[in-house]
Amino acid sequence: MTAATVPTSTTFDLGPARALSCRECGNETPLAAEYACVECFGPLEVAYDFGKITREDIEAGPRSIWRYRGLLPVPSDVDSHPNTQPGGTRLVEADRLAKALGLRKVWVKDDTGNPTHSFKDRVVGVALAAARELGFTVLACPSTGNLANAVAAAAARAGWRSVVLVPSSLERAKILMTAVYDGALIAVDGNYDDVNRLAQELAAEHEDWAFVNVNVRPYYAEGSKTLGYEVAEQLGWRLPDQIVVPIASGSQLTKVDKAFREFGQLGLVEEKPYRVFGAQATGCSPVSAAFKAGHDVVSPVRPDTIARSLAIGAPADGPYVLDAVRRTGGAIEDVTDEEVVEGIKLLARTEGIFAETAGGVTVATAKKLIATGQIDPDAETVLLITGDGLKTLDALGDTVGPRATVPPSAEAVLNALR
Repeated sequence: MTAATVPTSTTFDLGPARALSCRECGNETPLAAEYACVECFGPLEVAYDFGKITREDIEAGPRSIWRYRGLLPVPSDVDSHPNTQPGGTRLVEADRLAKALGLRKVWVKDDTGNPTHSFKDRVVGVALAAARELGFTVLACPSTGNLANAVAAAAARAGWRSVVLVPSSLERAKILMTAVYDGALIAVDGNYDDVNRLAQELAAEHEDWAFVNVNVRPYYAEGSKTLGYEVAEQLGWRLPDQIVVPIASGSQLTKVDKAFREFGQLGLVEEKPYRVFGAQATGCSPVSAAFKAGHDVVSPVRPDTIARSLAIGAPADGPYVLDAVRRTGGAIEDVTDEEVVEGIKLLARTEGIFAETAGGVTVATAKKLIATGQIDPDAETVLLITGDGLKTLDALGDTVGPRATVPPSAEAVLNALR
């Protein structure tokens, strides 16, 4: 179905974006706030007419995702409007982690450095820019947490009203990090899939509400491409051999793959084979299950995992994740909650990076893929760490803490150290 939103028009200034194209039948429609094909109900994505883009053009841009505005569905003056300036996060050469995992070379793309400490600032930045051009006045979303933070912050910065829907069981830190921006935060009794269905109903009823991952989803999803762009640029304008990406809806993985292909097609990097690997928590692993069973369809599950930012039981992009992983020769694996916690701790003690549970899923999955021989230990590998561990402190429970509690004396400290 299509959302009841602002009138369709072909006069929007969304940069190189030409139209919306159905991922199933290829039917194209004019740029508008639509997310489903009128012909076959397949999902829509942005189609482009890219002009000539050089490395020098990109390098001359700001240290944010807007350096790639010529590759995104945003107005050319996007940076002139108040926004949170997402992107430009570091790519860490993780030699100690590589040694612990038994890999020759590992890079960690540390997206905890974004304004609200997750990659969601990227997708929300693009969604807000497109929503402004499309005529919306309210920024909204259903969320498992990180998106809630990003939407509330971006709306506050832009002077917009926000409406955020979250499961009532969400981690307290993420609820507080959303509420502090003073938008409308609504907790819903149910899981993310329940919240998402509610958002779709509201999107159809309120034509001035831009639900970033519903009625402006085609634009929002393109923001994840900037992760792939940054990795390639930070590697010296080249692609890695393999990359491990956490899976929630699956959009991030498909867009990182799209970014690598676009850079190659535009001549910004040398085209080469690369492999994409997907990571899920066992308590919510419908895409992993489909991959292992050789299926093309992803069957919904009821989430039960500490990795709540990945707890989407009916991932919208699941089939397209399967396509990307199989096409590149990668694999999809899942890990238990205990392995997730160990992954968090391994990354922290080797590289000083504190990841949320999604990052623990990525590291633990990489470790498992290495043990099963699916990741090449001699190939250059990138791990995506998409959120900050301060958001999911409860997941660590009693697994970390002081080594001892002692009286205030040097002798007591030394005794404890012994």
